Amino acid sequence: MSVSVLSGAVCHLGEGPTFDVTSQTLFWFDILGRRLYEHRLIDGRETAHDLPFMASALAAIDGDRQLIVAEDGLHVRDRITGRLMRRVAVEENNPVTRSNDSRTHPCGALWFGWYFEGEVRRLYDRITIPNGICFSPDGRTAYFTDTTTDRYLRVDVDPKTGLPQGDPGLFFDNTGRGGGLDGSVCDG
Repeated sequence: MSVSVLSGAVCHLGEGPTFDVTSQTLFWFDILGRRLYEHRLIDGRETAHDLPFMASALAAIDGDRQLIVAEDGLHVRDRITGRLMRRVAVEENNPVTRSNDSRTHPCGALWFGWYFEGEVRRLYDRITIPNGICFSPDGRTAYFTDTTTDRYLRVDVDPKTGLPQGDPGLFFDNTGRGGGLDGSVCDG
């Protein structure tokens, strides 16, 4: 196996790598640096976009627009102009809130909390740093962690809405093992 460095960009707090298959572009954020990075695999061109807020995750809406998860809510970004329009406010009056990890469920719902068809919901009250969010390919199971607990959880979800069905249970306990739970992918 060969490993190489994709980018020389230095992030204060890197998060949210998202690959757009259509454009063959990798996006990621420097949360504290208030920057969105874009690296095109086709030609190696890399662009850093300054942001007016801390952001951490991105989901494609269509070929021209992206949904950005930020400290004050969800914003629609025009890929050509970079123009940002806030779509939904989320805890904008809570100065401690900032976004972290998120992932799009197979039905299209976005887990950062939960956002689907214009509705935002808080899924769980006591999560401080959501991380490692992923879903089974059939959309019936969600996995996630709260970084501060070092425990990876699992919950059944409605495959049509991405909403949890019941309380999450322990999937893996990393307590005392070193390292931390951050980032994940599910293939089955």
